[in-house]
Amino acid sequence: MTEELRFQGLPNTSSDKADVLIQPLCYEGTVSNRPGTASAPEAILKATSQLEFFEEDLAWSPMKYLWPAVLDPIAPMNEEPAAAFFNRIHQRVSELSPKALYIGLGGEHSLTPDQVRARMDGGTIVIIDAHADLRQTYQGTVYSHACPAWRLHQSGYRLLLVGIRSLFEDEARLIKDNPSIDIWSDRDLRHSEHWSRLLYTLDSLEGPAWLSIDMDGFDPSLVPGVGTPQPGGLSWHQGLDILEKLIGNTSIDLRGADILELIPEPSQVSQTVAAKLLQKIISLWAHPRIEDFEHPQGAQMQVDLT
Repeated sequence: MTEELRFQGLPNTSSDKADVLIQPLCYEGTVSNRPGTASAPEAILKATSQLEFFEEDLAWSPMKYLWPAVLDPIAPMNEEPAAAFFNRIHQRVSELSPKALYIGLGGEHSLTPDQVRARMDGGTIVIIDAHADLRQTYQGTVYSHACPAWRLHQSGYRLLLVGIRSLFEDEARLIKDNPSIDIWSDRDLRHSEHWSRLLYTLDSLEGPAWLSIDMDGFDPSLVPGVGTPQPGGLSWHQGLDILEKLIGNTSIDLRGADILELIPEPSQVSQTVAAKLLQKIISLWAHPRIEDFEHPQGAQMQVDLT
C-alpha cells in the first residue's frame, strides 16, 4: 500500500488527537478456503468514499464533529512467527488512547483476541459470525481463524455468539457446558421470541464490551465476498438492530470493534456493506457524545464538498 488510507476520503489526524482510530490488519495466515482477506482493509476504506457523509438513521453528519485516524497497516513480517505477530498487534493497540473509538479492519478472525486484550481486561464480547470459532486448535495452531472465540473464552471473557449456523460437535458441547457462552443460532433468530430475547440481552449488558463482526455472519446474498460462506445469515436490518441495541446501551463501555473475514469482490457490494457498517458503528458511538466535540470542527469541515 503506497497511498495513504483514509476514511471517506477525509484527512487523517494524529492518533493522539483522533476521535476514531481505524487500524488496518492485513493478515490471512490461516485461511482454509478462499484467500483475500488481507486486501480487505484497503478495499473497505476505499468503499467508504462512496458513502454520503450524512448518516440517515440518526440524521446527522458525524465527520462534521469527529476526526479520524487511519493508522499504519499492520502485516506480518517475513518469516515472523504467529505468536510474535499477534504480540505486536497487542502492543500497538495497547498504546492507543482509551478515549477514542477503536475499530480494527481485517483480515481474518484470528486477529480479534489480541485487540480485545489490549483494550479490556474483562467484559463481554458480542460476536456476529456464521461459525462458533471455538476450536481449541485447528490445522495445528491455536492462532487459527477457527479459534478466536476459544482464546477469548480461555481468557475469561463472556461470549455472546450471534447468527451461528456452522459448528463442530465439541464446540456445541462446550457451549452447552459453559454459562459464560450464550448462543443465538441463525435458525432460532427466525423466531420472534428468540430475536426479542437477543435484543433484550444486548440492552441489558453492563460494563466493558466489544463487538466483533465476521462478515460471513450475514446472508451471502448480501455479502458474497467471504472465505467460508454458509446458507442463511443475518439481514442488513437485523445487523443494524443488533448494532443499535448494543452501542445504544448506555450501561456498557464499548472498548472497540472489529470487522473481519471480508474478501473484496468485483461488484464491490461486499466491501460497501462493510464500509456502511463501519460508518454506522461510528455514528452510533459518537451521537450521544456530540456535546463532547467542538461544534462543528471535524474532518468534514476541512474539505470542499462542492
